Amino acid sequence: MLVSGKWTTDWQPVQATDGRGGFVRQTSTFRNWVTPDGAAGPTGEGGFRAQAGRYHLYAALICPWATRVLIARRLKRLETVVSVAIVEPALSDQGWRFGDTPGADRDVVNGATFLHEIYTRADPDFTGRATVPALWDRERRTIVNNESADLLRIMNSGFGALADDSIDLCPADLREGIDAVNAAIYPSLNNGVYRAGFATTQEAYEEAFREVFATLDRLEAKLGDGPFLVGGRLTEADIRLFVTLARFDPAYYGQFKCNLRRIADYPNLSAYLARLIAIPAFRDTFNLDHIKRGYYSIKRLNPTGVVPLGPQLAWAPA
Repeated sequence: MLVSGKWTTDWQPVQATDGRGGFVRQTSTFRNWVTPDGAAGPTGEGGFRAQAGRYHLYAALICPWATRVLIARRLKRLETVVSVAIVEPALSDQGWRFGDTPGADRDVVNGATFLHEIYTRADPDFTGRATVPALWDRERRTIVNNESADLLRIMNSGFGALADDSIDLCPADLREGIDAVNAAIYPSLNNGVYRAGFATTQEAYEEAFREVFATLDRLEAKLGDGPFLVGGRLTEADIRLFVTLARFDPAYYGQFKCNLRRIADYPNLSAYLARLIAIPAFRDTFNLDHIKRGYYSIKRLNPTGVVPLGPQLAWAPA
């Protein structure tokens, strides 16, 4: 991680734990917003006006948080407005690295080798882990935002007329319901699988494990009543759930010890994944090779680095 702008130690998946051995996720520190007129957003300062070619997204196809932003960018037809660089799937001793693995990119905007170099360009005294996603501003030479929940909404509404207005991922009439679903799913499932996988005590692991499967059971029942989570329409809540479900059988089931049931054992959740992966924005940002290579490169959990050949995913494209 970085301490006062200097790389000090090999990358570790867990930066902090609570008093019970539970996984504690790092809080995002860059919280400015791109807006159509450059006004300040819900957090941070103003000055980040929507412009084509001004912003560059650093992302990883292994990472669910980054992939949710990539999906929104594609759905809103912002591919020619916001450029992207994808890091390599396997985590290096210095964290995310740019390179030539198929599906990954070199950093042509800043010429960095490691993502942590981008963080110290934005803040020479930065302390913490360099995480994806991160939205870079070419004009002000800084990171605008590195919180995926914010970036999902920035992609939805921050670019105004530059984006496709035929789809709204967080419409006003559904926002309360979307926020409620997000709040219910995030701690117990989206982050719950990490709480299980990175727990350092049996007590913390079992608590997270039970919450993961209680939530999956509730979602299986809920999706028996309709195709999407909120209001019968595709919203950001579906994006946030999809990225976790899509990684469950290939990574969380085995690598994170969430092995009570597979998503393949849930008929409604499996059908839901098949519906979403049929949408190009979901299909084209799903990379099973990156997902498996990335999660199984975590040395703390898989010191040999051996990557499993399976599983076969009935819902995924061949």
